[in-house]
Amino acid sequence: MTNLAVLVQSPELNLQLVVDGLLAGAIFALAAYGMALVWGVMNLINVAQGELVMLGGYIVIWLVGKGVPAMLAVPVAAAVMYCVGWGLYRIVIFRLVERDLFVSVLATFGLSIVLQQLANLAFGANVRTVDAGLGSLLLPSGLVVPKIKLAAFAAALALGAGLMLFLRHSRRGQAIRATAQNARAARVLGVDADRIYASTFALNAAICGAAGGLVAMTWIIHPYLGLPYTVRAFMIVVVAGLGSMLPVLGAGGGLGIAENYAGFLLGTEYQTAFLYALLVAILVSRNLMLRRRRGYLR
Repeated sequence: MTNLAVLVQSPELNLQLVVDGLLAGAIFALAAYGMALVWGVMNLINVAQGELVMLGGYIVIWLVGKGVPAMLAVPVAAAVMYCVGWGLYRIVIFRLVERDLFVSVLATFGLSIVLQQLANLAFGANVRTVDAGLGSLLLPSGLVVPKIKLAAFAAALALGAGLMLFLRHSRRGQAIRATAQNARAARVLGVDADRIYASTFALNAAICGAAGGLVAMTWIIHPYLGLPYTVRAFMIVVVAGLGSMLPVLGAGGGLGIAENYAGFLLGTEYQTAFLYALLVAILVSRNLMLRRRRGYLR
């Protein structure tokens, strides 16, 4: 109740929480972009999504340690993760395409555990971060805005716009959309569906790699970071749907604001618990909505 009273008496604190939540939500939206792409095209729920984010963060940390500027390391990490995603598809994911959705959940959950343990062996369990060296903006209202979070927000907007343009206007993007709508018909028209699936999963890994690099510069990275980011991406996709990128960004911002308020009111130790409770609430409410819709159709 004390924290709630502080919020009521301090409008500027509410503004700070909202702005921080929106900027954090942009990074959540990056991971959700990739999950929505894989889910929509391949009908596969990737439970290892957060581990791809974690690997991208470690790549940026390693590159910065070798003297690469932090902001340049992010696109390099995205390129490396594109290759990692392609390799994971060829080793594991291609076996899950056109299988039952529950099989994909179990298999990618196993993949997430493998990636966690490999990261733990390679980098250790210590918490790590990267100093981007950008500083913060202090606005006249007293609002403090880290420049790296502004950069992450701009990157989320640019990546979402670029992804929409790629899917609408490039030949590969049109092939991805055709495969998502009807893979059998796309094969009849000469589209190599297996190659399209590999490109889709690799593109998802590249997006997660960029998100992980931004996470390394704004928060922390450790081997067991993945699950909360997978849950966030899943919630955003469930709320926003698979059709457009703007609802994904809006849902990511809303989730970031909700988490910030929960962390302030309940304490940071309960913030993760709030995240999982929110997931349950969203799934239950969505199930009720689907039942009502089925009832109307009858």
